[in-house]
Amino acid sequence: MQGKWRIPIVIALTFGEKRFGELQRDIVDISPKMLSQELKALEENKIITRTLYDSMPVTVEYSLTPLRKSMKKLLDEILNWGSHFRKEIVGK
Repeated sequence: MQGKWRIPIVIALTFGEKRFGELQRDIVDISPKMLSQELKALEENKIITRTLYDSMPVTVEYSLTPLRKSMKKLLDEILNWGSHFRKEIVGK
């Protein structure tokens, strides 16, 4: 998985399905264009699924695929490291 934003997107989706706007709020400094490109790439690589709901307005949700389970240990370690790093550096 390459790309600066892909891991933050996958981590954001570990907490459940999200809409585009929710992802954009969760991932600071990502532009809508970049988020769209990264979501498309993750979908093509079968890491996430895009579900389109026939509603007004149309609703699109993104979620992780079962393939993501193979990355669970790695992502858990990244989350743990990030939490520890934040506490050590920022104090939060």
